[in-house]
Amino acid sequence: MKNAMMTVADAAARIEQGATLVIAGDEKTLARLPRGQWIGGTAVYFVTETGGRQDHEMVFVTEVAEGSASRTRFVPTEDLSSLADQQFGNGATMILIPAFSDAHQRFALDGAGYPDIFAQPLIGWISGVALEDIGKVAPKVFDGATGHVHEDGAVLLHVEMPAGRVAEIDILNLFEQDRESPTILFGADGFSATTAIINGEEVNLAKWVLDNNINTHRPLVANYAGAMINVSFQNVDASAGKCSFFAPVVEGVEYRIARNPGDYAKIFASRANGDGANEMSCNCILNYIYGELEGKTTGTFTGPATFGEIAYILLNQTMVRLRDVAVKQSNAA
Repeated sequence: MKNAMMTVADAAARIEQGATLVIAGDEKTLARLPRGQWIGGTAVYFVTETGGRQDHEMVFVTEVAEGSASRTRFVPTEDLSSLADQQFGNGATMILIPAFSDAHQRFALDGAGYPDIFAQPLIGWISGVALEDIGKVAPKVFDGATGHVHEDGAVLLHVEMPAGRVAEIDILNLFEQDRESPTILFGADGFSATTAIINGEEVNLAKWVLDNNINTHRPLVANYAGAMINVSFQNVDASAGKCSFFAPVVEGVEYRIARNPGDYAKIFASRANGDGANEMSCNCILNYIYGELEGKTTGTFTGPATFGEIAYILLNQTMVRLRDVAVKQSNAA
């Protein structure tokens, strides 16, 4: 895989040359691209080789050079459970879903239970818009093969890996549970909550957050068999007594507030080992904002700053990446 910020003209040239691409950019720039073997999603914040930046003129392109075959597909919200239906035998699937759409919510709540969802790598992101346009402009995804633009549903790019190679997903999450934070439990799954069980006592969550001066730049973190999974705060509404999140909390799962990760850009660069220039990756818009990444680099890893990351399931405040690796040979006779 190869990553690059490109002009619309250069991206169009690669499409016309038959390249298989995943593209992030402003809606107006994506709309100027010709039909071809690509999928795209709206995004205007990027981490580039020269630092984080907002850009409405250029597009970020990941060229899937290693795939021996590929196909694009649009899946409406009501059919999301069929995500794995057309996967290649040895391959990976890239997925893009618009933020705040029904598909966003349904995938977040139900995705882990879809048939064969963990059978092979599923990676992608939630498309977004400029922060000042939230609520005014709908995020979108593009099926480059048909030229259709969608505000709901998912666009997929199924890719077949060549013989001797397999796709592999990696998740980089700088947040860990603050062991001094109380345990937090929820009575129902959802993108919002009014009450929670905190250290065994049911409380109004918004009031507790405000009364305890909780830094909502730090997510709730749950430990899933050693994997730290974040749920980020979207809003704390004191008058309504409700907290909203960018991903759903799950009933019965034990959460804690994250500890301070330190200087995000420096720590990220030190931990992001690998060849980022040749791996598909995306990072969370909240990391971009709270980590003050504008003008800062994060090692060799570049890509869009997105409204959610997908590595099998929906993630928050995380970087996900896809790389292809050689199949390990058995020593058995």
